[in-house]
This record gives sequence, structure tokens and C-alpha cells, in this order.
Amino acid sequence: MLKFLKKTSKKAGLPPGALIHIGEKKTEQVKISVIDYDEEHILEKEIKDPQETFYLKAKPTLTWINVVGLHQVDIIETIGTHFNLHPLTIEDILNTNQRPKTEDFDDYLFVVLNMLYYNAEEGEVTSEQVSLILAPNLLISFQEVEGDVFDSVRNRIRKGKGRIRKAGSDYLGYALVDAIVDNYFLILETFAEKIEFLEDELLDHPNRQSLQTIHEMKRELLYLRKQVWPLREILSMLSKSDSDLIHESTGIYFRDIHDHSIQVIDTIESFRDLLTGMLDTYLSSLSNKMNEVMKVLTIIATIFIPVTFIAGVYGMNFKYMPELDWHWGYYAIWIIMLSIAVALLIFFKKKKWI
Repeated sequence: MLKFLKKTSKKAGLPPGALIHIGEKKTEQVKISVIDYDEEHILEKEIKDPQETFYLKAKPTLTWINVVGLHQVDIIETIGTHFNLHPLTIEDILNTNQRPKTEDFDDYLFVVLNMLYYNAEEGEVTSEQVSLILAPNLLISFQEVEGDVFDSVRNRIRKGKGRIRKAGSDYLGYALVDAIVDNYFLILETFAEKIEFLEDELLDHPNRQSLQTIHEMKRELLYLRKQVWPLREILSMLSKSDSDLIHESTGIYFRDIHDHSIQVIDTIESFRDLLTGMLDTYLSSLSNKMNEVMKVLTIIATIFIPVTFIAGVYGMNFKYMPELDWHWGYYAIWIIMLSIAVALLIFFKKKKWI
């Protein structure tokens, strides 16, 4: 449940625009990296002081500033103030409980979305909030923790492949969002493999562990859906945006990601339906097993009813019972009881009850 609800009590009573970090401290130090490039040149470096990024504002080249770690409010505030970010934007960057959204501030576009990972050891989906500031010749990304899915974008910039070195910040923004959405498909592939394995397990030997796995996967898919669902609205707005920051040629690419987001959501819904069906299959399997057990017990009880009746009659302590003095009476009773049992078994077999 903690994945769905995060504590925001620290903001209670504070005015709008109050800068306070909401969320976990996921890295020891804030790290800032810069990639500054055009068609011919590229400069990539790590910096320690946020003021070292200030001169990049006036450069005609395209600059990507990536900030990892949000717990040092003063650093985020310094960068935000220098690049003329609205106080509410800086507040939203620091609050990692944001719902994915996009806002147009005329001078820049502000986009919040979630970068998702699948933790194989814990068997759960984890998320990291990513905030993007898209301005002319500038893109600033804010992350919670070091490590991301942007390496493919960095390699394309370094090698100059495709149109990324020729296009503007809007195309770079598209490339980053596309990398995040593509990673959703990798997570879904993991779920598909687990569901396929679980289906085979349910058919062969269902057990209580199978039921627990189904419930855990349903919870993780619900969390995944919660993170991905708002993305459709964001991408739809970006693909149809009237902002001068997004060129018409880039809008086509955002529409393509929008289609991918719908595909992700449809796949999640399909997986949830499959798990619901598997839960019904599990319950049906248990019911069938119980029916088989009850059928065997009923057959055994039915066979022993007449046998018990005969044993009960001759177990009575009446003095005058003619068969009691018969020399072959014991053997005759055994033959009768065994004959009844065999006859009942033959009857059940003909009825196909066993």
C-alpha cells in the first residue's frame, strides 16, 4: 500500500510554491551532467557546482542538463531560479508524489512522468519520477536516483546517428520520453513470461503459492496501470500542442508514442483479465479436487453401508439367532459382504462414477 500512497504531511500548512523535498532520499549527493552539442561538435562533462551551468543559457548549441538527486533543495532552487522556472514548477520537481502531467509556461514546457523498473529479486515494479524542462535549445531533466534508461539516447548523441544532432530540444524531449515508454514494454514482457509460467503451474499442480503469486501480480499490474494511465493524456497534449517549442514535425513522433502508450495500457488490461481468469481456474481446480475427494469418500461410505448393516445385525446380542450356530455362517457372511462390495463397484463403473 505504501507504493500507492506517499506521505505529504510535510507540506501541510505551507503556502503554494514552498520548496520542500517530498519523497525518499535515494542518492547521497546530487550529480549534474551536461551534454552540449550541435551537428559538428559535442561536449560532455560532469559538474559539481550548479553555477557552472549558467553560461550554457546563452549558447546557441543544444544543451541537455541532467540532475540526479532531489533532496538538496538549494541546488534545485538555484538551477530553477537561473533558468527562470516558475516557483510552482520547482515545487512540483521536488514533490516526487506528482501525477504525470504536462504544463505550458510559454517560455518552457514542464513534463512529469514516471520511469519504471522491474525488481526481479523483490518481484515488484518500482518507479522514479522524472521531470523534464523543455525550452529553446535547452532540456533539463531531474531524476531521483542514478541509473536510467537514457543510455541509448546518449549513445545516439555521441555517435551522431539519426536526426537527434540536427533537431532541437523538442526532439530530444521526444527521445527521452520514447526511451521511458519503450522500457514499459520490457516490463510487460517480464509479466508475460511470469503469467505463462503460472498458467502451466495452475494446470499441473495448483497450490497456495500460486494463489499468492496471482494476487501479487494483480497488485503490481494495478500499480503499473496507475503510473501509465495518465501518460496517454500527456502524449496527446504534446502531439497536439500549439506551443512554438514543439515543431509540427516532432508532433508526429509524439503521436507515435501516444499509440505505444495505448498499447501498453491495453496489454496491462489484458494481463489483468488473464490473471482474473487464472484465479477462477485456481478456484475451479480446488473445487474439482474437493469433488474428487468427496466422490471417493462417498463411494467408500456407500460400499460400507450395507456391509456395516450386516455386521451390525449379527453383532446384536440376542440369544436366539438361527445363523449364530451355523458352522459355515462366518464364511458365508464374508462372501455376502464381499459380493455386495464387488457388485457396487461394478455398478459404479457402469455408471462411470469411477
